Amino acid sequence: MKKILMYRWKAYNYLDIVENFKKMGYEVEEYSQRLFSYDHDEEFEKNFSELLDKEAYEFVFTVNYFAMISNMCQERGIPYIIWTCDNPLISMYHKSIFNDVNIVFTFDRTNYYEFKEMGLKHIYYLPLAVDADRIAYVLKNAKDLYMYENEVAFVGGLYERNSYDRLEKKLPDYLRGYFDAVMLIQSDLYGSSIVEEALTPDIMQEVESLFELEKHKDSFSNLELIFSTTTLGFKIAQIERKNALIELAKKVDVSIYSNSDTEDLLGVTYKGGVEYWTEMPKVFYGSKINLNFTIPNIKSGIPLRVWDVLGSGGFLLTNFQAELPMYFKDGEDLITFYSREDCIEKTLFYLKHDEERKRIATHGLETVKKNHNYDIRMKEMMDIVRDII
Repeated sequence: MKKILMYRWKAYNYLDIVENFKKMGYEVEEYSQRLFSYDHDEEFEKNFSELLDKEAYEFVFTVNYFAMISNMCQERGIPYIIWTCDNPLISMYHKSIFNDVNIVFTFDRTNYYEFKEMGLKHIYYLPLAVDADRIAYVLKNAKDLYMYENEVAFVGGLYERNSYDRLEKKLPDYLRGYFDAVMLIQSDLYGSSIVEEALTPDIMQEVESLFELEKHKDSFSNLELIFSTTTLGFKIAQIERKNALIELAKKVDVSIYSNSDTEDLLGVTYKGGVEYWTEMPKVFYGSKINLNFTIPNIKSGIPLRVWDVLGSGGFLLTNFQAELPMYFKDGEDLITFYSREDCIEKTLFYLKHDEERKRIATHGLETVKKNHNYDIRMKEMMDIVRDII
């Protein structure tokens, strides 16, 4: 039996990937250790190196990219396979990404084209997936589904801990007003982005004087990338989600499941956090409408939440993403919205049309079961890997 090594961190889809590797005949050795730095961690490097030298692994696998692991694999000539679930990954903007051993699968087409143009040889586009059979088992054996029934539900964070709130105090009034306007417009604009155009050279020059950028010597990420994603991107997501939920709660019953601070979500019912594997599918199954707001940092890709809702047999109302029409039919598998007003109108409509809502949820479930399971995705992945190694 061929053996592989997987570094385990808090990626939600990790266990599904492990189980499917085992189904494919691999023996999977898992390693878990907290990383204190993505660039350099002596204890992690020591422990992981010892593992690599102890066994003969066919390859190393991680969800998302870790430069230290890549460099350790490069030294030993061990293939390193990566499947991303976040975008952009600042960790990918590192010279180690061009190591010969790397085989990168990214779920976002814009990310694929960007790194392909940089000259990254082994980068491939691979959307995410869902194990609907695992979820069906959870639902079939649940005795408390009634506890997770909702009119409208949102599961997710509110990004209240974002770096923009800390930076805002340093901004001059005119610059704060400029960013407030950009973020307000972007928070109600789906399918396109104005952020990159708004960050002109003059604006970025002013930001640079106020923004402390910690950068590793081997990183080629820049201030504009970091500021547009980890600073403005997270703040935009906060504004977008809060405003939509508050406005929607003025008209219908809205519940939120989150570990975020929801104190200022007026009219929204807070129901605590939910465990991904055992509780979250119950929310998706038991809610008449499940909302998804994709963080704007994900330019075109389909986030894991979309697959999770559909794989649970839930009705999904999601913001438009450019890749959605490639895999789903709007009105048959799910419903997309293009603005906050559109989201509210469609929520009200589908709450009044039970049969149509149930039909769409059922069709969405069948679509992901048939076309977007891990057997299909990981076969596609490993067919490519085998041709390379």
